[in-house]
Amino acid sequence: MKTTVLGFSLFLLFTMPAFTQNMVEHATPGFDTPRAAIPHGRIDTVRYNSTTVGNQRKALIYTPPGFSRQKKYPVLYLLHGIGGDEKEWLNGGSPQVILDNLYAEGKIKPMIVVMPNGRAMKDDRAIGNIMTPDKVQAFATFEKDLLHDLIPYIQKNYHVYSDRDHRAIAGLSMGGGQSLNFGLGNLDKFAWIGGFSSAPNTKTPEELVPDPVAAKQQIKLLWISCGASDRLVTFSRRTHEYLQKNDVPHIYYIEPGVHDFKVWKNGLYMFSQLIFKPVDTATFSKYPVAGMPAETNVRTAGYPQILPDHRVIFRVKAPEAQKVQVDLGRRYDMMKDTGGLWTVITDSVSEGFHYYSLLIDGMAIADPASKTFYGMGRMASGIEIPLTGDNYYALRDVPHGDIRVSKYFSKVTRSWRQLYIYTPPGYDVNTSGKYPVLYILHGGGEDETGWATQGKADLIMDNLIAAKKAEPMLVVMPDANVGGAAFDESGLKTFESELKDVIIPLVEKKFRVETVAAKRALAGLSMGGIHTLYTGIRNTELFSSLGVFSSGWIQPRQGGIAAAQYDFMGANAAMINNKLKVLWIAMGGKEDIAYKNCQLMLAKLDELNIKHTYTEYPGGHTWPVWRNNLFNFAQQLFK
Repeated sequence: MKTTVLGFSLFLLFTMPAFTQNMVEHATPGFDTPRAAIPHGRIDTVRYNSTTVGNQRKALIYTPPGFSRQKKYPVLYLLHGIGGDEKEWLNGGSPQVILDNLYAEGKIKPMIVVMPNGRAMKDDRAIGNIMTPDKVQAFATFEKDLLHDLIPYIQKNYHVYSDRDHRAIAGLSMGGGQSLNFGLGNLDKFAWIGGFSSAPNTKTPEELVPDPVAAKQQIKLLWISCGASDRLVTFSRRTHEYLQKNDVPHIYYIEPGVHDFKVWKNGLYMFSQLIFKPVDTATFSKYPVAGMPAETNVRTAGYPQILPDHRVIFRVKAPEAQKVQVDLGRRYDMMKDTGGLWTVITDSVSEGFHYYSLLIDGMAIADPASKTFYGMGRMASGIEIPLTGDNYYALRDVPHGDIRVSKYFSKVTRSWRQLYIYTPPGYDVNTSGKYPVLYILHGGGEDETGWATQGKADLIMDNLIAAKKAEPMLVVMPDANVGGAAFDESGLKTFESELKDVIIPLVEKKFRVETVAAKRALAGLSMGGIHTLYTGIRNTELFSSLGVFSSGWIQPRQGGIAAAQYDFMGANAAMINNKLKVLWIAMGGKEDIAYKNCQLMLAKLDELNIKHTYTEYPGGHTWPVWRNNLFNFAQQLFK
């Protein structure tokens, strides 16, 4: 028995290190500098017959130092970008130098690296307009050339392993998209897959990994990397978020940088050290992710940047300023460096859209690096924090409706005004059909642009309609600012007239919509929720569904208005319950500034036996809450 235990202990001692995998560090200076006093590999050009294209094609082959035809090697297929060819890596990335240096340091397994021309067409030169449809299509055609022509050629002419466990594919930009498409689409051929700054040719995550459970069992390593300031980072991020949601192990490595060889060379440096070795997936989540520029930044702006834990890095140059802060719900003091750059890292920020301002020596201004949005009663900056869960407002490959703008002269306000109108997919095709309408209102300090921009109403509706979770409908987004004090009854009454006497008749004249209450709904957030209560409850002959988001009568300021409405409800409870199919009230949790007023209203509705549905979504008085409110409310309508 003692001999058996000793033998098993020795077995563990000598085998366990083979199954450990340390994290690979970012490349250090000199990683791509030629070293004279080390063994070197060799670059050769080969020609192979392509039955796919119908002629001979070229590829570069890197064989490692000490290459021997008596030894078997694994193979890495390394792909170029849309503007390159089989020489792009050689000319821009010096892969032979990077790999030679890694071999000298004992950091990589001996392997053959094949650098083909990924543009599978007879004239595959990177000349002329590289974006013509035939040249773009040739990158997709290369999948067949790779699988049926190039790989068999390599296996016939080089002493290489022919199984998937010894075959890897990686590439930059267009080649990164190819690598993900071909690798994940042929898991019987590739076990090691890497995408460096993958381009828009990358398939959607659902297409790349339709069966996450099977993928987890087959993939040895899936590597996704990109420069944080690369405008194509969204394609890497969407793949990562899908894989993360479906628990598919992968390395997601976002580093400082743009769309260039500095990033791609580091991708090769790190990826090559991980392949053809035992894998420890426990290390995958430990790879750092540099801050990514927010999607709400203006073009090319590097800041604000969002960190993986949703902290935000703000940076602004103001060399003459004495004090600079960021106002993002709370104020953060920024620190100044010797060059006049002010920087701060915030606490973690909740997902979705948030307004913010820079305070420079006490003056609130919009951040020049951010797109601006009408909110807070003025043009303000905004930042979009990515949603990591079920992104119901993502831009997806589904039929899309349109946002239209309709200008009109109002006889109520005696001024020119405008509406934003969402028309569902197929509206211009189905010219005989009529649609139900949701009239949805913004909050205080906002206008008709709010739901269309901050609210992403069009994307929410597109995705719901595509999933058959909501009826195709028009969504009309009016401007509820009609002059006077926003919460006084005079303003509420004026907008009631604007909606009933001007907006609804205009919509029903210009658009193909149903004109009965059963096909008409009204909803609003905050101030818009109060408008919904004021106009909707007294006009159930016009609306069969009401949505009240983050709202409720403001006490004691609106106590008299509320009391009059409760009297009306008490006298007409049976009629209201009969005519209102949906009275849906939502709140952003206890941190919502309207929470207490809403609870008072809910208690009164219960007392009056007014039927309603109440729900909460955490997040306070913010657009992330209201987007979710629309997502859920729209599913209740017109059924």
